[in-house]
Amino acid sequence: MTRMLSDKAGSDAKNDPATSTPAGGRPPQRGRPGRAPKNKWTSRSFWLRHMQQWHWISAAISLVGMLLFSVTGITLNHASQIDASPRVRQVEAKLPPDMLGHVKSGPATAKGAVPNPIADWINTRVRVDVGGRIAEWSASEVYVALPRPGGDAWLTIDRSSGDVTYEQTDRGWIAYLNDLHKGRNTGFAWSLFLDVFALACIVFCITGFVLLKLHAVGRPSTWPMVGLGIAVPIIVLIIFVH
Repeated sequence: MTRMLSDKAGSDAKNDPATSTPAGGRPPQRGRPGRAPKNKWTSRSFWLRHMQQWHWISAAISLVGMLLFSVTGITLNHASQIDASPRVRQVEAKLPPDMLGHVKSGPATAKGAVPNPIADWINTRVRVDVGGRIAEWSASEVYVALPRPGGDAWLTIDRSSGDVTYEQTDRGWIAYLNDLHKGRNTGFAWSLFLDVFALACIVFCITGFVLLKLHAVGRPSTWPMVGLGIAVPIIVLIIFVH
């Protein structure tokens, strides 16, 4: 009789969904009543994962720019100690008589583009593109400034004789890289790149700071090193820069 009651109790326990074990052999997980689900915005793993993702993305975007600006930061800091030998190239030509009229009939004093026929002739004969450039017109000449990274250039047209003079100065590749660092005479495309690069560096620094905070628990030297990185430039400015 006792054995029959025991077998029945075991059978009831198997059929009871609250106590039965699934086919996989692992008992079902029971939730804790009264406990709210964890918010992902306060989860350390959530922030760690996203900060790491944006940190490496911003690092990949700004890698080449950081190397360039680090090297040119050194060359700019020691610009007076770097020997530069500018190379000057000069080209002279003369406008055809049929085009000289366009120059003589231009405004006496004004700023405006070189007429298209003359710009095309200069591009073919002197190998210089002045199309769309703003020229300074005076009573004696037409002057076109052609600044460029790492050097300078200009072109003049004598309004009475039609003599064309082009001069280009090249200060070398170090000066070229330094001008890229400063964004000097580099045009719209490079200016846009500098803005994107600066934004990527900001993201890189902010995500790096958040990652420092997330890992600072196991690294006691984190905040002293951060404080040192802030204090050193301030001390140098206060004591040595006047």
